[in-house]
Amino acid sequence: MSVAFRRESDEEHLEPKFELPIPPGPNLVTRRGLSLIEQRNAELEGRLAAELPEDERKAVLRDARYWRQRLASAQLAPTPDGETVAIGTRVTILQGKTRKTLEIVGHDEADPAEKRITFASPLARAMLGANVGEVVDYRDDETIEIVAIEVRPD
Repeated sequence: MSVAFRRESDEEHLEPKFELPIPPGPNLVTRRGLSLIEQRNAELEGRLAAELPEDERKAVLRDARYWRQRLASAQLAPTPDGETVAIGTRVTILQGKTRKTLEIVGHDEADPAEKRITFASPLARAMLGANVGEVVDYRDDETIEIVAIEVRPD
């Protein structure tokens, strides 16, 4: 049928709403990350307890399903010792001639603008387990030197 013959209320032409994708692998989190997941989950549950228009309720339910699953599957990462790069460490690296400091965190806590990267990112995977002074391979022709490691505050 031609679009010209549809009523504006027809929903068949709307984009489908898919579930939020769950990152593959374990849901390792820092203490801060677990707290953020708990807060987000509580916020959504509070919104669901209130009266909401049907469309808004569907959107909140979609988000709530994601955060409920993330809370249920959260595994607190081992507390890092500060000797090796691990989840929950702040790492200063020398990449080429650029020095930068990054925090390695769980998926839901990652925020590149705040220099927080997920442990599953290629950069973090290249560094995990490395010690200060170690040079690790990254990408085809690039290396990264680990300059400093500290346990990040929670």
